[in-house]
Amino acid sequence: MKKKPQILMVHGGMTFRNNKDYAHFLKTRKVSTQERPYWEADLEQKLEKKFEIIRPRMPLQDNAKYRDWKIFFDRYVPLLRKNFILIGSSLGGIFLAKYLSENKLSKKALSVYLVCAPFDGSLSSEDLVGGFRLKADISLIEKNCMNLHILFSKDDDIVPVSHAEKYRNKLKKAHIVIYKSKKGHFNVPTFPEIIKLINEDVKER
Repeated sequence: MKKKPQILMVHGGMTFRNNKDYAHFLKTRKVSTQERPYWEADLEQKLEKKFEIIRPRMPLQDNAKYRDWKIFFDRYVPLLRKNFILIGSSLGGIFLAKYLSENKLSKKALSVYLVCAPFDGSLSSEDLVGGFRLKADISLIEKNCMNLHILFSKDDDIVPVSHAEKYRNKLKKAHIVIYKSKKGHFNVPTFPEIIKLINEDVKER
């Protein structure tokens, strides 16, 4: 039986300069008893019949370190078959950007999606530390995949849309899409546009 194409999704997270800042975050973050619908779960539900969806929980999501994420992600890479798709959201997006710019994959990804991924530490409300900073040359990302999609929203209050241009300046072959609104930092229950792009990429392979 033919195996389904794989989609591996790397979720977002937070980084902090020190334990004091991290403790303050835990004491002051908003909490709720209601589960918030999120587009990643909707994507899994809509595509799970056609794709094998892989959603690893990265180590220490709310106090993330690139070194730890890389160690864990390295264990999944050998499990990926030909024509796999990688999706990284927010911190997960810059994680993929850094990983793919510093490590040559043995098999090319069919597509890579960087969704609201910061390019650098110029964020108004969060610190980008923990080893997630990109190096000057990130051109290896384009060599590691056949299709590169970078998706931003004009009303993103966490990662400014100006970061899209920073990626554009470094990655000339990238397909960059800027949406008018995704309720801020892609706080949407569904994301039909990315599902359409994924299906188009698979059709063209």
